[in-house]
Amino acid sequence: MTWHGPTFRISDGEQIDGTWCLVWRRYDLIAEDRPDHHPEHLFVYADGRVTPGRFDSTDLAGLGKLLASGEIALDPAAERQWPADAPKWKSRRPEPRTDGSFLREVADEIARLAGRPTSADLLREAVRAHLRETTETSRAQLRDAYLAVPAHRRVYVLGDMERQDRPLRILTTDIGRAVDGDGPVVTQEMHRSALDYFAAVDDAVERAEAEGTARYADEPDGAPRPPVVLREVVYPNGKPAEPGDFVLRNDHESPLTYAGRTYPTVLHGYWALSSADPADHDRIRACATAREAQETGGRAARRADWPAVRLAVMAGLLRAKFEQHPRFAEILLATGEAGIHYTGFSEAPFWRADGPRGGPNWTGRLLELVRSELRAASPGRAGPGGPGPQAAARTAETALRAATRTGSQTGEKGGA
Repeated sequence: MTWHGPTFRISDGEQIDGTWCLVWRRYDLIAEDRPDHHPEHLFVYADGRVTPGRFDSTDLAGLGKLLASGEIALDPAAERQWPADAPKWKSRRPEPRTDGSFLREVADEIARLAGRPTSADLLREAVRAHLRETTETSRAQLRDAYLAVPAHRRVYVLGDMERQDRPLRILTTDIGRAVDGDGPVVTQEMHRSALDYFAAVDDAVERAEAEGTARYADEPDGAPRPPVVLREVVYPNGKPAEPGDFVLRNDHESPLTYAGRTYPTVLHGYWALSSADPADHDRIRACATAREAQETGGRAARRADWPAVRLAVMAGLLRAKFEQHPRFAEILLATGEAGIHYTGFSEAPFWRADGPRGGPNWTGRLLELVRSELRAASPGRAGPGGPGPQAAARTAETALRAATRTGSQTGEKGGA
């Protein structure tokens, strides 16, 4: 059974996570020339709700009744045949999936979605418990945990494609008995070998976790903060005295000097520098508004190397804007470490977080980069709430002086 997702539903304003798989459903009113069962989506949710199709709703017990009645089937009728005398020990096929084992699988999916341990999780814990205290009691508990895993999932429950779950089958079989009835007769040495296998697996997992801890030591801790969303805004009655985070957008009026030339906005600079003809550059730079500059630049012939350098140019323009406008730098720094989503409809999807599926959001990502560079210019700055006004001004002024001393090398390189 292949589970798909993620999916979810909203219940009383709360998001309930879910997943879904394909089953076969029989309807009472069907044409005689059509097959008995038709494909149907079976949705399963973290709160235990089970939905065959889009509108019906039941639970795990209700699903069991649907399976028992034949209204829901797991496979087309033509595929419900299994060899009666198929060998178990040498076979690499899982056991047949039955209605009962499928219900256990659904119960596992509900537990996983709800953050509870699945039967496979409980099995792994039973293995560790048996390694800590190797007794017949712990081995019996291990056997019970193994049999609690859906039968059709046992063959690869260890995730070992070569050995499958044979170490488990050996360990849960009593000494002197044949594994699976047609396999080797278990000995004490085979039990010890299986225990060594699990001990080696645990050692490998511990080493991998230790290596991962060191390798990802700089991974941010805690839940991610909600993103700052920079929306495109239209002011039909004129812009307010304090436009807020609108100053972070590329069309905000913020004259900046970049590569030796001054532009009214970031958009003026971006589109002017994209043009292949110097006359187009000057005409775009002289446009009355950012949107006029964008429309004029969009119609002009672009530089041949523009796709390769446009990110560097945009990064340079943004650096210049916030280095030369300490008050805007203060607002940018006040966003803390939150992600920045640059939205709207007037700029290409390449630059914005485009719609519910997301977009490259390159403007937002570059704003996060510039914010980090501004904060790095003042090592004493810390705290998720952002800097105070005076500290932000000092940081921006320091960065501006550094850029002036180096002859704005970063900006000149970006404009090349």
